[in-house]
Amino acid sequence: MSIANYIKDDLAARLRSGKALPMPLTLGSLAGHYQVSFTPVRTAIAELLEEGLLKKGANRRLAPATTPQTSAQGRSEVELPTPPRDYYQEIANDLVQQSLQGDSIYLREELSAEKYDISRSAIRHIFHRLAGEGMLDHIPRHGWLLRPFRQEDLQDFIEVREVLERKALDLAKDKLETQVLKKMLAANSLAKSSGDRPTVDESLHGYLITTAGNQYIRDFFERQGRYYQLLFQWEDHDEAAATETVRQHQSILNALINKDWREARKSLSHHICNNHPILSQIRSTTAGPRHKRVPSED
Repeated sequence: MSIANYIKDDLAARLRSGKALPMPLTLGSLAGHYQVSFTPVRTAIAELLEEGLLKKGANRRLAPATTPQTSAQGRSEVELPTPPRDYYQEIANDLVQQSLQGDSIYLREELSAEKYDISRSAIRHIFHRLAGEGMLDHIPRHGWLLRPFRQEDLQDFIEVREVLERKALDLAKDKLETQVLKKMLAANSLAKSSGDRPTVDESLHGYLITTAGNQYIRDFFERQGRYYQLLFQWEDHDEAAATETVRQHQSILNALINKDWREARKSLSHHICNNHPILSQIRSTTAGPRHKRVPSED
């Protein structure tokens, strides 16, 4: 089962049974919920629209096409599909861990295929996808070179991200829906007890970018943002970092709900530029990438 098929089947089961749906039903929110890029979400939504389980209203918002005719007992008995093994996500996460060590290493298709127990064509497809997102470089006759984490690259990305997300906010502000923002605010919650963890919901960023409607802003984040999105998700495993992320998201969302655009822009910039306490402490070399020579790959 592909990840797009899983998303479609999961949403279809929820729509038919009346089980809770990931809300809001937007590209950004669904991509955040399923932890994927926009591409498989678009595929799933297109098929659900064609099958009549979803519809678009006059304002182009997605909504369930029919009211499910299922009892509360039936809802509790519905089995949702099991997520497939996402080889792309698994490999990407592994490479992020290696990238953070600051060393550039060669990856061989044959050895990688054996490691993950998939075909060489499948691993090549994944590597091509990761190359398109800036994590790998294809070196003819040598294989694939992993991009090492560089502090200066992170700072360059943050600078461009701040400009583009602030622009997205300006373009989207008159189209933002208060109810959607309130749901995002509720989804970002601090730990309620000492044994609890804060809940981070990142869908705000995708919502702003999608609602802005600028394809070039969206393309930048789809192509360049994936590598850093994985880094930021890794960073949020730290409880203190996650707590600060939640507080900053709440600040931005409250300003947006109150239509205080000046404060929203200020809070968004602060969040983008000052929310990487762990990554900013990782040392990276400045003498160029270090890697081992490997034999040519046929």
